[in-house]
Amino acid sequence: MDQNDVDLWLLLLNSVATWAMVGLIWFVQRVHYPLLALVSSDRARPIALEHQRRTAQVVGLPMAIEGVTTLGLLAWHPDEIAAGWVWVNAVLLAVALASTVLLSVPLHTRMAETPDDSVGRRLVITNWPRTIAWSARGVLCAVMVHQVLTH
Repeated sequence: MDQNDVDLWLLLLNSVATWAMVGLIWFVQRVHYPLLALVSSDRARPIALEHQRRTAQVVGLPMAIEGVTTLGLLAWHPDEIAAGWVWVNAVLLAVALASTVLLSVPLHTRMAETPDDSVGRRLVITNWPRTIAWSARGVLCAVMVHQVLTH
């Protein structure tokens, strides 16, 4: 396997992991968080804790693959792709992860520890940066794969 093969595999793994997250984030945005917004504060604690446990099981692997392969692409990317696109891809991941850490995780913690009826609604609203960032990553990954495969 030569370096071109490694570069292509990094890109393909990154794309698959990203598209897994695109599907997940849209499910969360359109189905899961709106349902959490309907949970009354007196029932929120056990639901929030179970949500955190189950979500970690689902997103852990694709997020790990996405992170590792994004870093790998910064170091080694196919020659057919401009370095700028790889950096935009990385910045979009940083936006999605920062939004997760700075907005979503504190709201989930609040829902588990001191819930009130506004937390679920705020999750829906504050999830849009993640939804947009991951969706943009998905489109960018598709463009990069197309550039490599049609070159």
